Amino acid sequence: MAAKLLTEALMRVEAWPEAAQEELASIALEIDAALSGRVYHATAEELSGIDRGLASANAGRIVSPDAVAAVFAKHRPV
Repeated sequence: MAAKLLTEALMRVEAWPEAAQEELASIALEIDAALSGRVYHATAEELSGIDRGLASANAGRIVSPDAVAAVFAKHRPV
């Protein structure tokens, strides 16, 4: 069953914009690395995002759990 679902998904991906296809490929490679026991090396862009997040947290700019839950509730399918 999983192989059929994966095949269907990959057929749809071919119609996606190139940037979305690259993002999916990157995610798949991260999963593969984790399953293979290899260490994942973050990109410069990812490291920059981590640094920005840590700086925000250190400055006290933290979103409340209720605000996060509200965003998820708004964007999750019903």
